[in-house]
Amino acid sequence: MAEGFHTAIDARGVATLTLARAELHNAFDDALIAALTAEIGRLGGMSAVRTLVLAAEGKSFSAGADLNWMKRMAAYTEAENRRDAEALAELMRVLAGCPKPTIARVQGPAFGGGVGLVACCDIAVAADTATFCLSEVKLGLIPAVISPYVVRAMGERAARRYSLTAEIFDAHEAHRLGLAHALAAPEALDAVVEGIVGKLLAAGPAATAECKALIARVAAGPVDAAMIADTAARIARIRVSAEGREGIAAFLAKRKPDWTAR
Repeated sequence: MAEGFHTAIDARGVATLTLARAELHNAFDDALIAALTAEIGRLGGMSAVRTLVLAAEGKSFSAGADLNWMKRMAAYTEAENRRDAEALAELMRVLAGCPKPTIARVQGPAFGGGVGLVACCDIAVAADTATFCLSEVKLGLIPAVISPYVVRAMGERAARRYSLTAEIFDAHEAHRLGLAHALAAPEALDAVVEGIVGKLLAAGPAATAECKALIARVAAGPVDAAMIADTAARIARIRVSAEGREGIAAFLAKRKPDWTAR
């Protein structure tokens, strides 16, 4: 167990990384950011891990920056603040780029950087009582390093409103905007997450990682000759892979592929 979070990996390869600073609303500081970055990187590199669930203890998912950390930052120089910001940006990059499919299990409020964590995950499931807020401008700040992921998740138009007004919005609005993919009553949250986990485990592990990379590539550029050639090369490569051949063989033989038994 690391300070501020703990990780469990079950027999199926489902890793659950749980924020464990409930008394601080799972707010993070520089030490926790560094530890989370390292842990997500470690889990992403483990062949035994099939998917990663990001969860939290207590009433809040994450309140973003820890107040004591913010007090320290108030005395930092611009260069020191930049190093701090780059560390948080690296956490967001590592989470968004994790080769394993990631699910945010949002049981309570997600504010500031907590919204960034949700936006960086591939799939977000929220309790229908959860609330969200891009609260930075109320402090005279901006949601800077989380903005690339938040804008992608909820769209530029909605990001303009909620980052400029710092309004609190509810889970239903988060769902309408696409920030949350599914909502559940608090007591049903685990069942909904587990249903999605089951679907992820039915997919080929290598194909899942390749699919994440494909989506990132397609989202980053125009549909031009280079992109068309790249997508063709990707499917050709995976078709001749051991997993691709096994998947097609299992489909034709009307049996389950071997990865479902791992």
